[in-house]
Amino acid sequence: MAVSPASPGVWLVAGLFVTSGTLHFIVPRRFEAVVPRRLPAKRQLVYVSGAAELVCAAGLSHPRSRGVAGLASAALLAAVLPANVQMAVDACRRGSTPAKVAAVARLPLQLPLMQIGWRAWTASRR
Repeated sequence: MAVSPASPGVWLVAGLFVTSGTLHFIVPRRFEAVVPRRLPAKRQLVYVSGAAELVCAAGLSHPRSRGVAGLASAALLAAVLPANVQMAVDACRRGSTPAKVAAVARLPLQLPLMQIGWRAWTASRR
C-alpha cells in the first residue's frame, strides 16, 4: 500500500474531527438535540459518533492508516448528515439568524469534506 502525504484538507478534516469528537463528550446534550427524533439511545449515539470522529482523526494523522481513515471519514460524514439536516431544520424553525445561517451553510460543506476523505482513500490505493 502506498503512503501518501497528507494534504491540507486531510489536516482540516482531522482537526474538525478532533474538535467535534471532543465536544461530543464534553457537551453531549448539545449533540443529542440534533440526533434525528426517530432514533433511540441518543446519548449513546452521540458518544459513538464522537469516538468515531476521534478515531478517524487519529487515523488521518498517520500515513499508514490515512487511506482507510479517509474512507471511514467519508462514510462517517455521510452517516451524520441527517443530524446536520435536523440541526438546520431546527435552527430555521426557532434559531437566531446567525444560527440559521451557520446551520444551513454547513450542509453543503459536507460534500467537500467527504471528498477529502475519499481522496485520501484513493491516494492510498495507488
